[in-house]
Amino acid sequence: MIKIGIILGSTRPGRKGEQVAKWVYERAARRRDAEFEVIDLLDNPLPHLDEPAPAPASLGRYQHEHTRAWADTIASFDGFVMVTPEYNHSIPGVLKNAIDYLHAEWINKAAGFVSYGGVGGARAVEQLRLICGALQMADVAPQVTLSLLTEFENYTVFKPGDHNVIALDTLLDQVVAWSTALAPLRAASPVAVA
Repeated sequence: MIKIGIILGSTRPGRKGEQVAKWVYERAARRRDAEFEVIDLLDNPLPHLDEPAPAPASLGRYQHEHTRAWADTIASFDGFVMVTPEYNHSIPGVLKNAIDYLHAEWINKAAGFVSYGGVGGARAVEQLRLICGALQMADVAPQVTLSLLTEFENYTVFKPGDHNVIALDTLLDQVVAWSTALAPLRAASPVAVA
């Protein structure tokens, strides 16, 4: 069965992402076409990138145990839903750092985006789409953008509207479909993954 990781891309104290990732997971867990699991970057602490070889050149051979553990985590999934806030028109540094640690483990996997912020986190998703393209990931077109003004009561308590549920279901449909479609490419990949 296809396995999709829901990456919680913020480690900031008081982050709203926990509520959002929980909502994504609870909605996704009702499905029967894939397995879902939350990957909280807070539970996967990585120092600023400290591997001596660039990820594409390492071919899955990493020097540090924390990198090997992170690589094993990401390699075990067929696709991802990235839950991200928008910081200064981009993604959190911790998410970018976690992505940059690896290369081969991301290739030929699908990615969907659930973002939140003043304008729904849309600009963070624009950045993630560029990054995913460089990693040979298939980013799906549907996305969920959650405004802090309308989807968070008093800017803190997440209360998604019904239209967001429909958007999330569409996003999940596409992530599962693309993850499934890319399975033969992942199986045939000559890239060694640790």
